[in-house]
Amino acid sequence: MAPEAEPRRLRVLVVEDDPAMALALRDGFEFEGHSVLLASDGAEGMRLASQAELDLVVLDVMLPKLSGLEVCRQLRAARSDVPILLLTARTQESEKVEGFRLGADDYVTKPFSFVELMARGEALVRRARRREEPASLHFGDVALDFRRLQATRGGAPLDLSPREFAILAFLAARPGEVVTREQLLQVVWGYERLPTTRTVDMHIAKLRRKIEPDPAEPRYVRTVHGRGYRFAPDAAESDAEP
Repeated sequence: MAPEAEPRRLRVLVVEDDPAMALALRDGFEFEGHSVLLASDGAEGMRLASQAELDLVVLDVMLPKLSGLEVCRQLRAARSDVPILLLTARTQESEKVEGFRLGADDYVTKPFSFVELMARGEALVRRARRREEPASLHFGDVALDFRRLQATRGGAPLDLSPREFAILAFLAARPGEVVTREQLLQVVWGYERLPTTRTVDMHIAKLRRKIEPDPAEPRYVRTVHGRGYRFAPDAAESDAEP
């Protein structure tokens, strides 16, 4: 059996204005063998992010000079696809949702364990390395612009709500992969504890009415029985049910 490849050293930018928290994060990442840049405000974070090749940005939401959300927006506007992990407070539910809309990839809620933060950060890096999300995507007569968060169908603007676009973008970035309802609730809705709800199914039904040639026989957003959904841009799949 071939030996496993040695994990690659990550280049991490930590943008955090609490000195104790910033140093703790730096020490944790360095203990794991990674290199760390520190920024104490959003403006410095943007400067470092524009100058360095990074694998991960750990970004506090509440920052002086530029907020974490503004840093996130500017990074995505500059076409940076570096994974962004937000640090939020328990009372910042709206910031979590806005962060995802602006391009953040995940979040942890303060107080958190470094073990959880590290696991989430490494998962984001692995995902980014496996797949480079396209700037745009076309399937059928639907076109998506991931950078501008715009959609069209047959050349005409497609009226998607921010949440519907987020669902479709999340699914379409993972063609052929099963995406669970739990994943969507965590990423799109920002839930930490997962309620028993039909919210995802109702939003998927509304989305199908807008993008499918026949919503009763969905071609693109397929239901995988007992598991979740799968985006199938080219053909129906035998293990999926409408």
